[in-house]
Amino acid sequence: MFAEKKHEEGLAPSQPDLDVGEVAHDAVFGEITEDGPNYRNVCTIETRHIVTGDANVEQVGWKGTAVLMMKTQIGLGVLSIPVAFDALGIVPGVIILITIAGITTWSDYIIGVFKLRHREVYCIDDVGELLAGKIGRIVLGVAFVLWWVFTAGSGMLGISIGLNAVSTHATCTAVYVAVAAIVAFLFGSIRTLGKVSWLAWIGLICILTAILIVTIAVGVQNRPSAAPKEGVWHSDYKIVNSSASFSSAISAVTTIVFAYAGTPAFFNIASEMRDPTHYNRALLLCQSVVTAFYITIGVVMYYFCGSYVSSPALGSGGPTIKIVSYGFALPGLIASTLLFVHITGKYIFIRILQGSRHLVANTVTHWSVWLGSTFTVTVVAYIIASAIPVFSDLVSLVGALLGTPMCFHPMAGMWLYDNWHKRTSGPRWGLMVAWCAFVLLSGTFLMVAGTYGSVVSIIDSYKASGGSAAWSCADNSSS
Repeated sequence: MFAEKKHEEGLAPSQPDLDVGEVAHDAVFGEITEDGPNYRNVCTIETRHIVTGDANVEQVGWKGTAVLMMKTQIGLGVLSIPVAFDALGIVPGVIILITIAGITTWSDYIIGVFKLRHREVYCIDDVGELLAGKIGRIVLGVAFVLWWVFTAGSGMLGISIGLNAVSTHATCTAVYVAVAAIVAFLFGSIRTLGKVSWLAWIGLICILTAILIVTIAVGVQNRPSAAPKEGVWHSDYKIVNSSASFSSAISAVTTIVFAYAGTPAFFNIASEMRDPTHYNRALLLCQSVVTAFYITIGVVMYYFCGSYVSSPALGSGGPTIKIVSYGFALPGLIASTLLFVHITGKYIFIRILQGSRHLVANTVTHWSVWLGSTFTVTVVAYIIASAIPVFSDLVSLVGALLGTPMCFHPMAGMWLYDNWHKRTSGPRWGLMVAWCAFVLLSGTFLMVAGTYGSVVSIIDSYKASGGSAAWSCADNSSS
């Protein structure tokens, strides 16, 4: 294949893993014809002119990829960064954030490298099979689905918080969660990421605008809404919070990990890129913007609010600012949630139909499995979010137990899988092995310690209030 020949010569082919002819063949999706969704917007011989750059063609270019990457991270996670800084202090908070950003950026980079070397890999469970056989595939596949289903449920609750804030709790919260689920299903059922990416653009701009509004507001007002109304206000921010308990500190660390936990979905996003060789530039843009934004928002908001920072942070600016900021944030929260539903549904859909003509053809089977997959994900996420008490603490538990190891362990294993045979190549190999060992050990520590911190938090929540009621009507936007 010409594309493979160009790749061997070190060139950058525009279609590195596709056979172009009467049909186009993709290593993940199989034969792509005119009779179905074009997941990567590849072209058959009759439509080859599209490759020349038709601006109207929907595709996941590197900029769209960067936005999709950002949207799997910025949304739910960023709203908790100031609270994490409150538990840790500004200096430890920033150091830990930068450290986690560095580790996850390396993990994300390894995903791009591994994807180019192993075109057939679609999701992290494929990596599990390469590393540990059938057991590895099952473990990582189940972990992937559980993680994103719980995250989708968390997104639905986030939307309900926004609707409560904007409407000043005009109706029962359970109704708002149901509305969020319906919207997530409808938009999450768009079949290709190329068509979803424009929603991600809107969502990203809106969530960034909302957070900037609150940040500016707390700086101008110089008094957070939860602070005492009488007397002169001085922020009680801490450079180092030496009084924090281990459980609260480790929960704050796992909160920061959660803010970068879009990593497991990067395989899925890369699989629908127009040109996967542009993955690194998308990753660099994503991680640079995300990290700069997290640090800026976290430091500024915690500096002005201190221990009175609200959770989620959009409630820190007072009633009016809260309504305005959530009004802007709602499209961003919706975009995040529909993306979680889409990615999880797409994973299930591909696993059911992979190798079948129905995967890329507009058949009854194709539509039934696709809509059935996204509907099932939506319903399960909705039930979990609405029916389980102390849901937010449960998300933290699942994040520590499943999300953390999926951002650390597989990527170290991927590097070793591809490079172990080079063990006589020199000192650089030894340094990389040491780095992989550090990633494995740090990921294991965060998984175990974060799980412990989440369990302690769940116990404390039950002691204090017994948790939230199932299908509660209570206003969840008050903070």
